Amino acid sequence: MYTTRLTRFVAAPPPAVYRALLDPAAVARWRVPDGMTAEVHLFEPYEGGAFRVSLTYGAGGGTGKTGARTDTYHGRFTELVADERVVEETEFETANPALRGTMTLTTTLVPVPGGTEVRLVHEGVPDAVPPADNETGTRMALDRLAALVEAG
Repeated sequence: MYTTRLTRFVAAPPPAVYRALLDPAAVARWRVPDGMTAEVHLFEPYEGGAFRVSLTYGAGGGTGKTGARTDTYHGRFTELVADERVVEETEFETANPALRGTMTLTTTLVPVPGGTEVRLVHEGVPDAVPPADNETGTRMALDRLAALVEAG
């Protein structure tokens, strides 16, 4: 298991970013790497609320953790602090024991001049997920988040 830490400046105030973290339609648009699409099956944005999301590779894309071309994960929100922090526990839906286990994703929003610094810490990522792939996919998603909220 390992931890990924990333920071991204977003030219929008923390409340706008926070809303995008907890809006299922927004999540389907931004929380997905390039070359994949997202489907939000369940999304209950309150402490203790559950979620379930599938990410599917496009034609010629990679191999999924759940199915041939799909990564499905589920979890729950463990902490929500309005306009400041979202903490999620997630786990892949997979038969592969090397990909099992609970991961914790903490997103912290720090107001800075001109916008928000988004600090993301992804703990407990299974070693079977290449760290470079995890970081690249997360950076892509953070870029999509920035584009979404900066567009208003």
